[in-house]
Amino acid sequence: MELSRKTIEKDEEYLRQTSLPVDFQNDNYMEYVESLKKYCRTAIVFALAPIQIGIPKRLIYIRNTSQDMKNNYAEEYDESILYINPTIISSKGHTKFLEACDSCKVTKNGKLVYYAGIVDRPYSIEIEYYDIHGVKHQKTIEGFEATVFSHEYDHLNGILHMDKSSEIFEMTLEEMQAYRKEHPYEILSKDCEFPPKQKLITKS
Repeated sequence: MELSRKTIEKDEEYLRQTSLPVDFQNDNYMEYVESLKKYCRTAIVFALAPIQIGIPKRLIYIRNTSQDMKNNYAEEYDESILYINPTIISSKGHTKFLEACDSCKVTKNGKLVYYAGIVDRPYSIEIEYYDIHGVKHQKTIEGFEATVFSHEYDHLNGILHMDKSSEIFEMTLEEMQAYRKEHPYEILSKDCEFPPKQKLITKS
């Protein structure tokens, strides 16, 4: 299958669609998985949703669950975690992280610029999904892995990380890495309700 990278520069309407469930009987889903693996080997990404390479199907492929972006540069590094037709059952806790996306970047003044933003995510999510053999599973994902999963899960529903950020920054990859060193993944709570309730501001 020929890979076709989709970006908001040319394909935002395409990226905004809701991906369809994988049909284990009729879809050549193994070809989808191989396409995801192939792209992740050469792209600097934590994970990928098929819609980003022109396959509007409900899969999530996770390459790196650690915060170490050096793993994303290493072509041979690949945790190969696959979720087919995933569903989030419940979520709790509260984290923040500067997110960016391989589909949300443009070239400006000869530089590759990412649209990055601070995004609130749950610390812990309980999910249901199918494995590559069509067997249904249930598991809990926590911490940074939950953030990576949640970012890709949004892609399946046509949602971009920019939609959930109050402020968008235009950053080069180097600038993002420097920012993340100064402002790493932040855990605000491991067990509060998500999304957290806004504090009421009262006048005295």
